[in-house]
Amino acid sequence: MMFVETRGNDGKNPKSVKFSYAILNPSASFGGLYSPETLPKFDKDFFTRMSGKNYKELALEILRLFQIDIEERILREALDLYDKFDNKNSPAPLVKIKPDLFVNELYHGPTRAFKDMALQPFGYILSYLAQKQGEKYLILAATSGDTGPATLDTFENKENIQVVCLYPSGGTSDVQRLQMITAEGKNIKVIGIHGNFDDAQNALKSLLASNSFRENLKKQNISLSAANSVNFGRIIFQIIYHVSSYIELLKQNELKIGDKFYITVPSGNFGNALGAYYAKKIGLPIEKILITSNINNILTDLLTTGVYDVSKRELLQSTSPAMDILISSNVERVLFDKFGNQRCKELMSELSQNRTYTLSKNELEALREEFDAVYSDDEFAIKTIAKFAKEGYVLDPHTATCIKAYEKLKQKDIPCVICSTAEWTKFAPVMWSALQNNGKKQADKEALENFSKALNLTIPKCISSLFEKEIKHPDVVEKTQIEKSITDFLKGSS
Repeated sequence: MMFVETRGNDGKNPKSVKFSYAILNPSASFGGLYSPETLPKFDKDFFTRMSGKNYKELALEILRLFQIDIEERILREALDLYDKFDNKNSPAPLVKIKPDLFVNELYHGPTRAFKDMALQPFGYILSYLAQKQGEKYLILAATSGDTGPATLDTFENKENIQVVCLYPSGGTSDVQRLQMITAEGKNIKVIGIHGNFDDAQNALKSLLASNSFRENLKKQNISLSAANSVNFGRIIFQIIYHVSSYIELLKQNELKIGDKFYITVPSGNFGNALGAYYAKKIGLPIEKILITSNINNILTDLLTTGVYDVSKRELLQSTSPAMDILISSNVERVLFDKFGNQRCKELMSELSQNRTYTLSKNELEALREEFDAVYSDDEFAIKTIAKFAKEGYVLDPHTATCIKAYEKLKQKDIPCVICSTAEWTKFAPVMWSALQNNGKKQADKEALENFSKALNLTIPKCISSLFEKEIKHPDVVEKTQIEKSITDFLKGSS
């Protein structure tokens, strides 16, 4: 399989590249991304063959379909990292919570969020490639709360790898922040910034595209890559769990092969939704991908009006902080896939220059064939958390937003699968406040204990132990100081 650039080729980069090149060098011409040149297709017997397989066997079969240039031994070793999850044979269990509503629980990994599903195997593969080539790599990550902990966990103390993680100070939950600032790896640097996630992501993209930054790294014999979903190495593993959810519906006799279903995604940066989009193109019988936004409802506007406009918007903090995003990077890959690199470059240039772009009527109709969208405010999410908790199922604040799409957008009497992106433990003050219905927030530790006792839940040790750990990364800097902070870290760790 070969990968091409979403905004066309500038004559400096190769016109098409292999998977290993794309994940080591995720920044493409004109600030674009790498996307598959073509996609494989499931054969007619695929779902029959997979019905008796476990998750790792399914994942390996899908990776084989993509014909990526990574030897199978390494792929198997990477997938063996799912053994660290709560259930190694079923790292993403599918749970029925209503007759037609199912939850794909993607948070059973070491950092209790869906990013582990992709970053555990992806991190292993990237580390292997760096060591195989005898090169040192700086891995950059910008996080709205979940990518950061998952990145730090997968790359901790890996040879030939150094990691810098940027997070918005005050823009994550306290547990997410503690997961990052207590990270102990000697190859790790965590930097809080005075700004929001979009500022952190823009800084990452600027550094990836900066010739001067790359030249400075080159002097230290360091190459540059990224762990965010701008890197297709993340996306390929996100395709897999959407397919797995359908296999589980077949195993549970909820569907027959060929029957359609909905997938509902709480979306910020659109990587999860993009994984579903690619899965559908490969042959997963998805009726439609339902996107739920929070009060930063930029995706709802795009998918209902065709207008992407952040020119007069300010990022709002919500009870679902990992979705507090205005620039959704992976929308670009869908625009490229639908409309080609020339139109994609035009739209991305408009967004960069004017902070807005508008799709034509036909372009919007093409997107709406695949997606529909709605947004949930904090009040809806809080009430939904309380309602389901009292009925016996716990939804975190991000997953709770998906109930709005289930209620408002689902038009056919077919199953709907919600992608549950994080465990409740990462947002305990919101969870406890919802259960108490009093609008008051407690400190994370107290809220964790109260909520767990109220519903007889277990707090994983990886969460409860955070409050006793030493803070290793206290730095919070201005946006203008990010590059200097990274440079100082690299000098100090050389």
